[in-house]
Amino acid sequence: MAQARLGIIGGSGLYEMEGLTEVREVDINTPWGKPSDLIAVGKLGDVGVAFLPRHGKGHRILPTEVPQEANIYALKSLGVEFIVSVNAVGSLQEEIHPRDLVIPDQVIDRTKSRANTFFGRGIVAHLVFADPFCPVLSDILYRASVEAGATVHLGGTCVCMEGPLFSTRAESHLYRSWGASIIGMTALPEAKLAREAEICYASLACATDYDCWHQAHESVTIEMVIANLQANVATSKHVLRSVADSLPDHRACDCATALQDAIITDPKLIPPDVKQKLSLLIGKYVK
Repeated sequence: MAQARLGIIGGSGLYEMEGLTEVREVDINTPWGKPSDLIAVGKLGDVGVAFLPRHGKGHRILPTEVPQEANIYALKSLGVEFIVSVNAVGSLQEEIHPRDLVIPDQVIDRTKSRANTFFGRGIVAHLVFADPFCPVLSDILYRASVEAGATVHLGGTCVCMEGPLFSTRAESHLYRSWGASIIGMTALPEAKLAREAEICYASLACATDYDCWHQAHESVTIEMVIANLQANVATSKHVLRSVADSLPDHRACDCATALQDAIITDPKLIPPDVKQKLSLLIGKYVK
C-alpha cells in the first residue's frame, strides 16, 4: 500500500515543516543498497510525504557519492508519484539574483562519474528525455512559489556539473555562452532515474551565488552558500506545503507511462535475476 505520493529530496530541516504529522523514519534496503539516509514519512494534510536528505544528515555525502539509484528506488517503493528536488545552484545570468528561486525546464549533463540508468546487464531501455522536468509538476511548483511571495523564474537551463569543486572562471563563462541559467551538482542523474521509474520530477532550485563569472560580486564561498540557503528555508517550506495541496488526483503527463514503449529487449532474453531486480519498475510491462 502506498505510503507517500510526494517525495522531497533536499537538505536538512525540510522534514520539520509545520503541519507535517504522523512522522516516522523508514529504513529501506534496495537492490542498489541503502539510500542516503532514513526516509521521514508523514502527512501534509491528507497527502503522504516522504522526505530524503540527499547528502545524509549532517551533509556527509559528496554529490558524486550520492546513492542515486537507491534513493529513487526507495521513494518508488513507498508509492511516490511526484518528486520535488530542492537544489542549491549558482546563477549564470544577471537577472537571477542570489536567493531567487528557479524552476528549470532543461538540463545539460556535465557529470562524468555517475551511474545514470537502472538498465543494463541484459536489459535495454531507451526513454524519451527531451523535457527532463515534468511540466505539470513544474507549473504547480511555480504557482506555489509565486503564492509564497518568492522571486521565482519559470524555465531555464541547468548545467549539472560533477563537483565537488566549483567551476573555474573559464567554465563559468563557457556555460553562460551556451545560454544556461543556473549551475548545480545534484539534478542528475536524479531526473533521469526518476523518469525511468515513471515518477514526475521537478526542481526547486535556490540560487545562492553568481558562481565566479560576475566581476561585481565576490566568487562563491561555502559561507555564502549556507547563508543564502538558510534564508530560503522558510520560503521553501511554504512552497512545498502548497505543492502537496495542489497535486492532481490523476497523472495525465507522459512521465506516468515513460517506460511503456521504451524496453527494447525481448522479455524472454532478460536474465531472471535482472527481471527480479527491476520488477518494481518494469513489472507492469514485463512478466
